Amino acid sequence: MPRITRVYTRTGDDGRTNLGGGQRVSKDSARIEAYGTVDELNSTIGVAIAMTPNTAIADALRNIQNELFHLGSDLCILEEDKQKMPVPTIQERHVAALETLMDKFTEELEPLANFILPGGTPGAAQLHVARCVCRRAERNVVTLSHSEPVGAFTVIYLNRLSDALFVMARYENKTRNINDPVWDSRR
Repeated sequence: MPRITRVYTRTGDDGRTNLGGGQRVSKDSARIEAYGTVDELNSTIGVAIAMTPNTAIADALRNIQNELFHLGSDLCILEEDKQKMPVPTIQERHVAALETLMDKFTEELEPLANFILPGGTPGAAQLHVARCVCRRAERNVVTLSHSEPVGAFTVIYLNRLSDALFVMARYENKTRNINDPVWDSRR
């Protein structure tokens, strides 16, 4: 566990920052954009936790927040440095856990008969915001993967997580007896 004695370092004042392996990169590099968006996703999930009284969802989200720190460490260390600098990474077991979570919540939901609109309870609406940020993080990691190697399960995890956030939003509405708003394609 890292010990942080001071928040400011002054090392980023020139528009550059260090990766976990010590390499200096521009703060607008694809890698920084990718794990910065993962950090933003983690914050939006924190808001969702604060907005939902559903214990099952809040507990699942707290676990996901921890996994997103794994994802951040996975992205801040170059693949070629991971042998000499082992860090927590996203693994197949994390993807499988999201699938199990979705299956559990989906068992209690009605099948989708139409596209739904983001909304319902404040917690469900925030979960939809988190889902959208997650999709952006996924796109950013895909963009990064075109120029640099990334962890084998990073894109898969984000893809599954966005689906899980969608399911949790529906579950939040159901447990609060609120119907999901549906898209009216005839309007």
